[in-house]
Amino acid sequence: MDLAVYVHFPWCLQRCPYCDFATEAINPARIPHARYADAVVRELSLRLDALPPGARARTLFFGGGTPSLWDPADLGRVVAAVARRGELEEVTVECNPTSLDDDRCARWKDVGVDRVSIGVQSLRDEHLRYLGRLHDADGAARAVRTAVRAGGLRVSADVMFGMAEQSIDALTEDLSALLGDGVEHLSCYALTIESGTRFGELARKGRLPRLEDDRVATMYEAVERACEGAGLGHYEVSNYARPGATSRHNEAYWSGEWYLGLGAGAVGCTAAPTDGRAGERWRNQADAAAYCDALERGELPPGETEAIAPEVRVQEGLMLGLRTAAGVDLATLSARTGVDPMAGREAAVAREVARGNLVDEGARWSIPRARWLLADDIVARLF
Repeated sequence: MDLAVYVHFPWCLQRCPYCDFATEAINPARIPHARYADAVVRELSLRLDALPPGARARTLFFGGGTPSLWDPADLGRVVAAVARRGELEEVTVECNPTSLDDDRCARWKDVGVDRVSIGVQSLRDEHLRYLGRLHDADGAARAVRTAVRAGGLRVSADVMFGMAEQSIDALTEDLSALLGDGVEHLSCYALTIESGTRFGELARKGRLPRLEDDRVATMYEAVERACEGAGLGHYEVSNYARPGATSRHNEAYWSGEWYLGLGAGAVGCTAAPTDGRAGERWRNQADAAAYCDALERGELPPGETEAIAPEVRVQEGLMLGLRTAAGVDLATLSARTGVDPMAGREAAVAREVARGNLVDEGARWSIPRARWLLADDIVARLF
């Protein structure tokens, strides 16, 4: 059983107004670097020991929060522990520009990190202020160049669009600058407003300017043209990569592989103990102190667990897989779940094929790229 391993680092310097992740703003001096690494290594052992023999880690991704704040030596202890339980093909650290420098890049490489994902979001100071980011445009560009110059690190950047007052020209100029500096992978997301965030509260009160959906769609199309014109492949709704530079960790998610979520606030899903075709999903509580306390007692951290029936796995496999250029291999999905994805969906599939929303190659389903913006609606009609 191959596993994608995700480690959640729950701390950041400042919570962004659009963020609804399990994070806590903290003074860096208060981060319990070693204690948290010890706890994650213990959780790794407990989780893997409960799985069938042969489970092995294939990719490792540090997300957050801001995992680039973690002392590289302690992060490296986690990398080493995961590497002992598999054959890692990719190790990624999410970074903020404010915590990426030459020294960290060198130390990350020393402990086995081979990919960084930098939260650039924009190369315009006015947009970064709007998003509540701590870095400025010069700092973002400098961080990208530092990571590229380090050598031995594949460099990805996150870019956000759909902000009020953001022009298409400004957006595409940002993309060109990043690609010109050596970025080989881009994750480009439309700004979404989530409840429970500062932006969500402003939107509820009618105090947050919003772009019309048609304008956001036009920006999405501009991103696609700019990336493809520069030689990047559009391999998932929001992701673009040069040849050989796709995110193997995210591809594991999208293809329906099991994933091990470690850390406070992390989510994981692996085979159910009594039925390998069903899944068991857990969500660790976000309280980092309670997380560490439990693992120091030799217990799994507090949280919630739910059973994932095979049919639900099929639905989730379609939801994720149909957002990719590769689409969904029906035989693989059926073998993993014991459920025929076509069963009960014949009429719905035929309707979507007739509308031009779905390509049915017999062994594989995919959504034409021109309809990717409608992917969520198309998939929903298959259920």
